[in-house]
Amino acid sequence: MAIVAFLLLPVVTMLLYGMDRTEDWLTRAPRPPRHARGRHLRLIHGGRRQAAPAAQGTPETETEAA
Repeated sequence: MAIVAFLLLPVVTMLLYGMDRTEDWLTRAPRPPRHARGRHLRLIHGGRRQAAPAAQGTPETETEAA
C-alpha cells in the first residue's frame, strides 16, 4: 500500500499544481483590449477646418461641371 502511495504522489502533485494554475487563470482580472494599448491616431491639426470649405464647392469643381 505504501508503494502505491509513493507511485501516486507525483501524479497528485501535478494534478494539484495544474488545478492551482487553472484557478489563477480563471480568477485573474481581464487585460485591457489590444486596441487600447497606447496606439493613438495621429490626427492632422486643423484638418476639420480645412475640409469644411471644400465641401461647399471649389472653383475647380465648378469649371469641370460647366
